[in-house]
Amino acid sequence: MAFATFWFIVIAVLWTGFFVLEGFDLGVGMLHAVVARDEAGRRAAINTIGPLWDGNEVWLIVAAAGMFAAFPAWYATMFSGFYPLMVLLLAGLIMRGVSFEFRGKMDGVRWRAAWDLALTVGSLLVPLLIGIALAGLLHGLPIGSDQEFTGSFGDLFSGYGVFSGITLVLLCLLHGATFLALKTTDELRAASRRIARGVGPVTALAVIAWVAWTHAIGSEGVFLNLPELITALAVIASVASLATGRDGWSFAATTLAMASAVASVFVELYPRVMVSSTNKAYDLTVHNAASGTYALKVMTVIAAVFVPVVILYQGWTYHVFRARVSVDQFRVPNAGPVEPPEPQSAS
Repeated sequence: MAFATFWFIVIAVLWTGFFVLEGFDLGVGMLHAVVARDEAGRRAAINTIGPLWDGNEVWLIVAAAGMFAAFPAWYATMFSGFYPLMVLLLAGLIMRGVSFEFRGKMDGVRWRAAWDLALTVGSLLVPLLIGIALAGLLHGLPIGSDQEFTGSFGDLFSGYGVFSGITLVLLCLLHGATFLALKTTDELRAASRRIARGVGPVTALAVIAWVAWTHAIGSEGVFLNLPELITALAVIASVASLATGRDGWSFAATTLAMASAVASVFVELYPRVMVSSTNKAYDLTVHNAASGTYALKVMTVIAAVFVPVVILYQGWTYHVFRARVSVDQFRVPNAGPVEPPEPQSAS
């Protein structure tokens, strides 16, 4: 296997890993103020992802860095073309990170409500914008013979791209709701199940429609490829598991649906990395956008050493923080009525 093809697969795996792991983080961020009735419930929901969210975002950084090192032409064309969306994406990521750190610094209701809103909006923007960007790779953008983006801001928002972003948001919502049902107890778990059952059918319909649209754009054949078929079956299995109250199976099914959905884009894309809507001859491919062979060899050695270490460390983190989170852990105990002071006798 050529090194360029190998690194295309690595980057596809990194993007898939990001959405599998960060997908439920984003879902919890969007749902934390909806699934809980009070401050204790919101804190409990946030603490289900508290030890995990920043480690999960590392996959996004590594995916972008891998594109930069392995396919500099792909990185340059994509990030310059999608520059306005990337700025909004960074704003969403910053809003999320800051809200985790700042919402508990003061006890004011308005203070916490403001950061709750920032967390919700930031968590929604991330999958929406990345979904639009990934869909644009497959749908096509105006790219000239010099591999430069030649379009305008409006060219970034195709119908397929916007629908892909919305579908990814729905998948994150379902992924986050099933994660909360798996990680919480009592009323928070029950509320998470209700939301998952409500979101599930809508998500399933959107995903099935998205699979059909993706196949129509990327393939000339009639039959779905394997990742597309798995995506449709997995989201249906998730809805069926929710109906029977099997939290573990529901979360596993949404994980599989998320992974196969992202993989579907890259499977349909290969051997291209960006499609030019101007002329097929201007498509960026794994061959004309890749770094030199020596650079790819060095990257392969580094990845072979460090990627397993990162995966083992992150797996250990999930093992350590595997316990369920209860709302009662965050409720302030009632101290009871305060006794009036005894009167002092005059001396």
